[in-house]
Amino acid sequence: MNYLKYVNVLQGTKNNPRCSNGNILPLTQLPFGMAAFAPQTNGANQWWFDPTVPSIEGIRLTHQPSPWINDYGTLLIAPQWDAKHDNAAAGWSGYRLKDSELAPDYMKIRFLRSRATAELVPTVRGASVRISFDEENSYVSVYNIFGRGFFTLDRENGLIYGATDGNKAGQGKDFKMHFAIRPKNDWIDFDKTELVSEGEEKAVLHIAVKSSAKTAEFDLGISYIDDNFALRNCEELTLEEAREAAINDWEDYLSKIEIEDSNEEKLRTFYSCMYRTGLFPNLAYETDEDGKAVHYSPYTGKVHEGVRYTGNGFWDTFRTVIPMYSLIYPQLYREFLISLLNDYHEGGWIPRWTAMGESGCMPSTLTDSVIAQGILCDLADETTARELLEGMRHHAENAAPEARFGRNGIEEYIRLGYVPSDYKESVNLTLDFAYSDYCIAQVMKKLGDTKDEEKYRQRAQYYRNIFDKKTGFMRAKDAEGNMREPFDPYSWGGDYTEASAWQTSLFVPHDLEGLAELMGGRDALIARLDEFFASESLYRTGGYFGEIHEMTEMTIMDFGLCSINNQPSFSIPYLYACLGCREKTEYWVKRICEEAFDSSCEGYPGDEDNGSMAAWYILSMIGYYPINPGNNEWIKITPQVKGKICGVDIEEFKNR
Repeated sequence: MNYLKYVNVLQGTKNNPRCSNGNILPLTQLPFGMAAFAPQTNGANQWWFDPTVPSIEGIRLTHQPSPWINDYGTLLIAPQWDAKHDNAAAGWSGYRLKDSELAPDYMKIRFLRSRATAELVPTVRGASVRISFDEENSYVSVYNIFGRGFFTLDRENGLIYGATDGNKAGQGKDFKMHFAIRPKNDWIDFDKTELVSEGEEKAVLHIAVKSSAKTAEFDLGISYIDDNFALRNCEELTLEEAREAAINDWEDYLSKIEIEDSNEEKLRTFYSCMYRTGLFPNLAYETDEDGKAVHYSPYTGKVHEGVRYTGNGFWDTFRTVIPMYSLIYPQLYREFLISLLNDYHEGGWIPRWTAMGESGCMPSTLTDSVIAQGILCDLADETTARELLEGMRHHAENAAPEARFGRNGIEEYIRLGYVPSDYKESVNLTLDFAYSDYCIAQVMKKLGDTKDEEKYRQRAQYYRNIFDKKTGFMRAKDAEGNMREPFDPYSWGGDYTEASAWQTSLFVPHDLEGLAELMGGRDALIARLDEFFASESLYRTGGYFGEIHEMTEMTIMDFGLCSINNQPSFSIPYLYACLGCREKTEYWVKRICEEAFDSSCEGYPGDEDNGSMAAWYILSMIGYYPINPGNNEWIKITPQVKGKICGVDIEEFKNR
C-alpha cells in the first residue's frame, strides 16, 4: 500500500511564538537524514516558514529541530532573473503554495518573479536538484544565512565548494558545515559567477547559468568534516533515481505500522504524524574511504571514529517517540545508544538536548530513561551498557562545570534529598532526578552490578521529600526544609517546568503506588484525576514574565487542566488505567485524539518536539503507551484502529 500519499508535510506548520500548532517545518528529508529542506518565506527569525505567506526567499537547507532551539549548518538556494539581489530578503519571489509540491520525498516550487521552477529530492547527506529557467541571464544564488560563509570555485573540475560556521543552536567547537555542488550538466558560467562578501555573514555566491542552458541540475552534498567528504556525499543519481530511492525509504519507514480505516482524514493524520517521528534524530556521521563510520565532534572539534546522531531533546522524547523506536526501529535505537556513549567519551557528559552540540535547553538527565529502556530491551552490548552506566553514575554523583551539562543541583540533592528552591524549576529537578535514579538502579539490576543498586533505589524515593500532605501537591523547599510560601497550585513556572503544581505533581512514573499512598490511597488519586480533568483550565503566569504559549494552548482545548499540548501531561490520561479505571483512560485518549489532532496546518495541540507529540498520537491510536519507559513498562488499552506493527497484528503484537 502507498502510505506516502497520506502524508501532509504542512501538518502543524501554521504557528507564531504566542500559539503553537506544532511549531514545525514542512521538511523534505529522508528518514533520520543528515540534510533537510524547506521553503523559506521570511528568514528574519527562527519562525521562517508561514503557509499563509505567498512569498518565498528560497529553499533552505536546515537542521532546525525547533524554533526555540534555532538552526545551524544552514544555507539558502534561490533562482534569480531580471534583478540579482545580494540580500535574500530583498530578492523574494511570489509563489503559490497550492501549486507547489511539498512531500517528504520531493519538492517542486515555481518562483514566479524569477520565472524558474525548482525541484529537489533529498539524499542521505544532501540532495539532487533541478532548476528549470524560462529566461536567459539567470542565476542560482547561494546565500549564507548566519555565521560566516565561504565559497571556492574549482574551475578546473567544474565544482563549487562552500562552508558556513553558522550555529545558533547547541555549541560546537570549530564547527563548520561544508558543502559541495557537483553539476550534472554543463550549466555553470564561471566567468559571470559573482562572489559577494567572502567570509562574512552576508556572503552570497551568484552562480551564473550559461545562456545555452535552460536547466541547472546538480548534486548537493554536505559534511561536518571537510570539502572532500562533502563531495563524496554527493550521490551520483538522476533526480528520478533519487526520488525512487527516497520513496522506497519513506514507504519502508511508514509501513512499520500499517493501519486500516475507512476514514481518510484519520489515515492522513496518522501517517503525517508517522512521518514526523521519522525526522529526528538526525544522522551526524559519515563514512570514510574504507567505509568506516566517522564523525565530527562538537566537544573536541576533531574527527572521531563511530556513529553519531543529533537533534534531540530527551526531556521531550524519552516519553513517547524513543520508546516507539524500541517497537518499530530497534536498529536505530542501537546506534543511538552508541552515539550517546560517543558523546560521553568526547564531551565528558551524557547529553541532555543535542542540536549539533549540547544546548542544555531543558532540565534534568532524562536521557537516563532512554538508556535504561534500551538496555532492558537488549539493544546494547555489555561493553556499551556498562560504559553508559558509568556515564549515568557520573552525572548522578558529580556537579558539571557548566549548567548545560549534567544535573543542576545534584550536590544539594544528594545532601538534602531534594533540590532546594534557590534552583530554578527545583520541583521538576527533584522529581526527574528521582526517576533517573530509578532508571540507574534498573540498569544495575540488569547488568548484575548491584553494589550501589539499593542506594539508587532509596534515592528514587526522594520525590516523597517534596510532597506536601496539607495541600496534596509537590512543592519547593528551601535548604532549611521550609516550603515556599505563598503557594498557588495554578501558578506556572518558577519551581515548575512549563506547568503548574497540578500537572507536575503527577510525575512519578516509577512508583505510582507510592504516589497514591501519599495522596491518601488509590481512590484519592482517582478523585484527584477526576478533579484534574473536570476543572476549569485555570492558570496564573507565576514564575514567567507573562503568558507563555503553553498556557494559551491549554485554554483553547477543553480537557480541564490536562495540558496535552505539552509533555508534562502526556502520561496523565493513562494513569487511570494504571489505577484500574481503563474506561476513563480510553474516554480521554479517544477524545484528545479526535479533538486535538488532524492533518492540517493547525494539526497539533502544541509544540511537536522531535516526534514526541506525533508519537503520543500514534501510540494512543494503537492502544499501547510507555507509562514507565525506564522499566520498559507499557499500558494496553483498546486500539482505535486495526492494523499491524512490523507485520504483526496490533493485538497479537501487544500480547507478545
